[in-house]
Amino acid sequence: MVTKKIKKISLKAKLLLALGAFLIVILTGIGISYYLNYFKPNVNGNIEYLYINTGSDFNDVYLSIKSDAIVNDTVAFYNAAQNMEYVGKVKAGRYRLTKGMSNRAFINMLKAGNQEPVKVSFQNVRLKHTLAGMVSKKIETDSASISTLLDSTEFVKKYGFTTDNVYTMFIPNSYEIYWNTDAEKFFNRMHEEYTKFWNADRKSKASSINLSPIEVSILASIVDGEALNDKEMPRIAGLYMNRLLKGIRLEADPTVIFAVNDFTIRRVLNKHLRINSPYNTYLNSGLPPGPISMPSIHAIDAVLSYEKHDYIYMCAKEDFSGYHNYASTLSQHLINAKKFQQALNERNIKK
Repeated sequence: MVTKKIKKISLKAKLLLALGAFLIVILTGIGISYYLNYFKPNVNGNIEYLYINTGSDFNDVYLSIKSDAIVNDTVAFYNAAQNMEYVGKVKAGRYRLTKGMSNRAFINMLKAGNQEPVKVSFQNVRLKHTLAGMVSKKIETDSASISTLLDSTEFVKKYGFTTDNVYTMFIPNSYEIYWNTDAEKFFNRMHEEYTKFWNADRKSKASSINLSPIEVSILASIVDGEALNDKEMPRIAGLYMNRLLKGIRLEADPTVIFAVNDFTIRRVLNKHLRINSPYNTYLNSGLPPGPISMPSIHAIDAVLSYEKHDYIYMCAKEDFSGYHNYASTLSQHLINAKKFQQALNERNIKK
C-alpha cells in the first residue's frame, strides 16, 4: 500500500514538474517576445530624422520606416505599434532618431508628438518672396503657400499690414519652429515675435519721432541700404529724418535700385532716377509704401535713436571705405559728390 502511494506521489510530482517546466518555457518565450517587441534596441541610426507629413496615417509611417531601413526588425516594430495603439494616433512632425532606441521608446515619442524643432534664421533678405523660399526649405509648407499669404490683401490686413509693408512684420533673428508648421501658423508665430519686439520702449520712441512702427521699419530698410557699417546708421537715419521733417524728398539711391529691380547697379545714373515707381524717392516725397529689404534690428534701433545734426546731404566717400561725407549745404555736397564721381571714373565704374 505504501509503495503504491509513493508511486502515485512520484507520478504527480513528475506531472507538476513537467507542467512547471512547460509554463517556464511559455513564460520565458513570452518574456523574450515581449523584450524583442518592446525593449530590445531596434532603431539603427541609419538616418537622423524621421519626417511624418501632415495627413499621414500609420501605413505611410510604416512604409517610410521600411523604405528608409530605420529599424532592424520591422515586424517587431509593427507588432509593438499595433499593441501600443499607435495606429490611430499618428502625429506629423520631425523626429530625431537615436541609435539603439527601443520600439517602446520610439513609439511613445511618435504617439506623444515629441518632435524636435528646426531653427529658422533669416537676415539681410532683400525680397519677401526670397524669404518664402528660405523658410520653405526648413519647414513642411512650400514657398508658394507662404507667398500666397504675403500677397493676400485680406490675410495681411488681419495683422494690420498691407501687401506692400507686410515685410516689416518679419524681425531678422533665429527662431525654433516645429517642422510641420503650416503657412498660416508661421505667420502667427512671426506676428507674435513682432509684437514682442515692438515693446513699450520701442513704441514710445517711435511715437516721440512721430513715426509708426511700420514707418520706422521702412526708413530702417533705406538706412540698411545706405550703411555698410552699423555705427554709421544713427547718422544716416538722422539725415533722412531731417529731410522728412523739412519736407525734402529723401532721394535715396537704394530706393531707386529697388524700383529698377536691378541689384547689380553700382552707379545710379540719371536714367535710373526717372524710373516711374512709388519706391523712387527722387520723384516721390515721403517714405515709399513699403520696405526695400528686410530691415535689420540695428537699423530699426538707429532710426528710433537717430543722431541729431543738421546734415541733409551725404555722398559715399571717395576712398570706397563704405563711409560717407556729409553736408548741410548743397555747395558742400556738390564738392563731395564731385570727389566720388572722379573716383568712380578712375576705377572705370560706369554702372
